[in-house]
Amino acid sequence: MSRRLLSTLLITAGLLLLGDVVLTLAWQEPVTGVIALVKRQGIDRRYLSYSSMGLSTGERVSLQRLTSVEERIAFLAREDEQRVPNGAAIGLLSIPKIGVSYQVVQGITAGDLELGPGHYASTALPGLGATVAIAGHRTTYLAPFRNINQLHHGDRIDFQMPYATFHYRVQGQRIVTPNAWWITQDRGYERLVLSACNPLYSDSQRIAVFARLVSVTPSRAVFNSPTTRA
Repeated sequence: MSRRLLSTLLITAGLLLLGDVVLTLAWQEPVTGVIALVKRQGIDRRYLSYSSMGLSTGERVSLQRLTSVEERIAFLAREDEQRVPNGAAIGLLSIPKIGVSYQVVQGITAGDLELGPGHYASTALPGLGATVAIAGHRTTYLAPFRNINQLHHGDRIDFQMPYATFHYRVQGQRIVTPNAWWITQDRGYERLVLSACNPLYSDSQRIAVFARLVSVTPSRAVFNSPTTRA
């Protein structure tokens, strides 16, 4: 290999590395971003709609016996807790302040979070009056939570589930240690907790954003029993 060719290859490699660094600092790590885009194509989205994954006949009968909207929402939330597997999409998280709109998957393993924000299966689903906790990356795999540090008191967060859309308002944020599991504990009311590594490019801390439920918009499934599953 000639010196000229070697020099060209080294310069090209250096420019590619520099470009990767610039993109990572300005937006997100590009290689894992491409990987995430590919992997997201394979997400199981059947549980996002009752038309694609309805309730069994027995579940429909139980739902019809409930008289209040709140009871029906809670019933459907409990059913989803039991039936949605890890890695499957459970709902759509929207944060207008930072331009985020992502399908949330069940689970927070490394593989789950490569698909997008992941729901802590040890916490409740929306509609059960408890803590709903979601984790996400800030610099890799499309970096869905990169800018959650910009969320402040009063900012809106919406979480659309197949049975209802839940509207939250940010209460505040806090920097905690990686083992601060207390942030996912119940507090006697329904709240949403978003968490991610902190600061950027480090996992030495966690940033947690806390939001309180302010209203619920039921879906038609609450009033009209979802399609029967064979």
